[in-house]
Amino acid sequence: MKFDLEERLLEYSVRIIQLVERLPNSRVGNHVSGQLLRSGTSPYPNHGEAQAAESGKDFVHKLRVTLKEFRESQRWLRLIKRVPLVNEPALLDDLLKETEELIRIFVTSIKTSQKNTGPH
Repeated sequence: MKFDLEERLLEYSVRIIQLVERLPNSRVGNHVSGQLLRSGTSPYPNHGEAQAAESGKDFVHKLRVTLKEFRESQRWLRLIKRVPLVNEPALLDDLLKETEELIRIFVTSIKTSQKNTGPH
């Protein structure tokens, strides 16, 4: 199977949206869902921005923004699981695992890009 990061990021956004739709319509649920919706769907378009970067430095910067959003999403997912804000918190395990894998991919990409373009 070919590794397709763009497709993986699109699927991640879909999964975030599906989770957000399952969060309770309460003060807490609405707050958390808004924050997770923003941070969890932004890596997909941010990756597109990185692909259109104007320089190596710009590319690394956009990858760092994407990484930041993944780390924020990871925190929101952990909070949702801990409260819990869903009926079956164990369902979040796979999404948390995917978030961790994507974080590792972007950390590695940033390190590789910095080696190739120099520090920024």
